[in-house]
Amino acid sequence: MSLSISPDDPLVGERTEYATLRPADASARRPSRFAVLSATTFVGGIVLTVLLFAIGGWQRRWIADDGLIVLRTVRNLLAGNGPVFNQGERVETNTSTAWTYLVWFFSWSTQARLEYVVLALALTMSLAAVVFAMLGSARLWGGSGSTVLLPAGVLVYVALPPARDYATSGLESGLVICWIGLLWWQTMRWSRARPVRVPGLLALVFVAGLAPLIRPEMALLGVLVLGMIFLAPMPESRLHPVVLRAVIVVVAGSVPLGYQIWRMGYYGLPYPNTAVAKDAGGAKWGQGFTYLWDLVGPYFLWVPLSVLLVAGVVAARVRIARPVAPGDHVAVASGDHGSVASGDHGSVSNGSPRWSAGQVRRRLRSPSAVVAVFVVAGLLLTLYALRVGGDFMHGRMLLPQVFLVLLPVAVLPLSRPRASLHAMRSGDWSFAVLAGAVVGTSGWALFAAGTTAITSGTEISSTGIVDERVYYVLQTGRDHPILAEDYLDYPRVRAMVDDIAATPDGGLLLNSPSFMFWYVARPPAPIPEGGVGHTVYFLNLGMTSMNVPLDVRVIDPMGLAYPLAAHTGRLADGRIGHDKSLYPDWVIADTGMVDKKPWLPWYLDEKWVAQARTALTCPDTQALLLSSRGPLTFERFRHNVRNAFRFADYHIERVPKYEIQRCGLIDPVVPR
Repeated sequence: MSLSISPDDPLVGERTEYATLRPADASARRPSRFAVLSATTFVGGIVLTVLLFAIGGWQRRWIADDGLIVLRTVRNLLAGNGPVFNQGERVETNTSTAWTYLVWFFSWSTQARLEYVVLALALTMSLAAVVFAMLGSARLWGGSGSTVLLPAGVLVYVALPPARDYATSGLESGLVICWIGLLWWQTMRWSRARPVRVPGLLALVFVAGLAPLIRPEMALLGVLVLGMIFLAPMPESRLHPVVLRAVIVVVAGSVPLGYQIWRMGYYGLPYPNTAVAKDAGGAKWGQGFTYLWDLVGPYFLWVPLSVLLVAGVVAARVRIARPVAPGDHVAVASGDHGSVASGDHGSVSNGSPRWSAGQVRRRLRSPSAVVAVFVVAGLLLTLYALRVGGDFMHGRMLLPQVFLVLLPVAVLPLSRPRASLHAMRSGDWSFAVLAGAVVGTSGWALFAAGTTAITSGTEISSTGIVDERVYYVLQTGRDHPILAEDYLDYPRVRAMVDDIAATPDGGLLLNSPSFMFWYVARPPAPIPEGGVGHTVYFLNLGMTSMNVPLDVRVIDPMGLAYPLAAHTGRLADGRIGHDKSLYPDWVIADTGMVDKKPWLPWYLDEKWVAQARTALTCPDTQALLLSSRGPLTFERFRHNVRNAFRFADYHIERVPKYEIQRCGLIDPVVPR
C-alpha cells in the first residue's frame, strides 16, 4: 500500500520551485526581513522566559528537608557505603533514582559541597525544561517566514510561585520537567522529521525508557510515547521492521529493567520504599480535590488554562488550513517503512478506507498524535495525584501535570500583521484570538507572580498543606535555608547534636511528647568501648541526618527510612504525606535499649515494649527485616527478587498487641 501526492499539492509546487532555482536566483533563497524578525523574536522569547524563571527561582532559592534526604544517600555513596540512607540497612529513601545518581555524579566529579551541587543542578535543569518546551512547541506550529512564535504557556508555568519554589529545593522537580521537556522536543522532532534517522529514533526511545527512573509514575508517559513509536511505521533502514522494533525494545528497556532487577535484589522491594511509606496505591480522593483547588483556586489558574485551550484549538485550525511549508512531511509510506513529508496533511489516493489500520498507524507519527499523548498523560497523572490525595507541599505534586498540558501552547504562532488584518476583514478572527491569548496570559502571569497562596506561615492548616519554603524560612529564621547547618536553628535540631555529643556511650534519641527536648534511651550494660552508637527517631529526616555523622542511624515514624514503620497502616485522619506513625515502643525493642523504668522514658509503657519485642519475632516480619538488614549474599539477592512483591504488600499492625494477634504469637506476661 502506498500514498501518492497530487501534482496540485502546494508542497509539490514549492519544492519544484526550490529545485529549479538557478545559482543566479540565490538571492531568492535569502530569508525575508520578516523571517529574520520571526527567528529573532523566538530566540528573544526563549532568553526572556529563561531569564525571568532564573531570577524568580534564585530569589526563592532554598533546599527543602526532603531535598537533604537525597544528600544523605549521596554521602553514603561517596563514602563507599552504597545507595543507602543508614549504614547496614538497604532502604531506598529517594523516589527518583535518576536524581540520586545525577547528584552523586556531579558531586563526585566536582568535589563541591553537596548543597551547592544540588542547588545548581536543580536550577539548571528547571531552566533547560523551559527551553525544551518552547523548542518542541515551535516544532509543532512549524515556524516560518509568515509567523511569529511568542511565549504563552511557559509564562503560565514560570509565573506560578510553587514552580519557582521547586526550581531549586534539592528535590527532583527540575529533573522531572526537564525530562518531560526533552522528551516532548525529541518526540515532536520525530513526528516532523523527513526522514527519521535510526540513531535519533533510538536516542528518543532511550530517553522515554528512563521514565520509571525519573519518577515511578512517569512510567505512564513513557509507556504512551513508546507505544506510539512502536506501533507507527518504522523508518527506512537496513534492518527489517521487526528487527528494528526488537532493537527499540532493548534500547528502551535495558536500563530500567536492569535497575528493576537490581532494586528487587538489593532493597527487597519492586519500587522505592517511599511508595510503601506513603501508600502510593491508596485512595484519598477528597483530599486530592482539596489539593487540586489549593493550587488552582488562589491563582485563578483555570483562567489561563481555559484561554490557552481556546487559543490552541484556534492555532491548530489555522495550521491545518495553512499550506504546508517546505520541510514539513507528507506520509508516503510503502509497506511497514514510512518516510514522512507532511505532518497531518497526507491524503490517501488509492481509495483505501480513511481509518484503516495502516492509516491509523501512519497518523501515529504526526504532531497531533504527539500532542494527544502528552496531554492525555498529563490528565491521567492528574487523576492519579487526586486519587492518592496529592501531597502536603503546596502545588509540588501537580507541577509536572501543569507543565505537560501547557507544552502544546508553550508558544503560540501569530501571522503577519498585514495578512492578519486582511483575514480579519474576511471574517477570520484567529489572529485576534491568538494575540489576545498572548496578551491575556502575560497579564495573568504578572498577577500570579506576585500572589501568595498560603499566608499561614508556620501554622499548618486543617488541610495539612503548607507552603514548604515559607514554613522553613520562618522556622529557621533564614531567608534562604540551603546548607545543612542552616537547619540547626530549626526547633530541636541543635539540641539533638548537643545530646549526641553529651552521650558517648550511645543511645536512642526520642523526641519528647511536648516537642521541646530529647530523651536518650540508654543501651544495656555492659557497654563496649566506644559505645554502641546513636539512633535518632524523628520525622524530619533531612535536617537531622545531614547534621550528624554517617555512623549515626536516623529513622522516622512515617517509614521513609524505616521499613518497620513503612509497612504499618495509614491513619484515617492523618495529615497527607505524614499519615503513618509508629509508636516509639517498637524502636526501643528494635534497637535493644533498656526497657525498664526508671531508664525507660516516662511516657513509654514497659508492657507495650515487651509486646513489641514479641511481635518482632514474627517470622514474616523477620524475613522482611532481613531483606534489607541481612548480609547481601547471592542467595539473599535471589530470595529478595523472588519475594519483593510479597514484601511490598506486607502489613504490620502498629499496636503491638494487635500485631501479636495477627501473627498468632503468645502475649508476654509482664510483671507489674
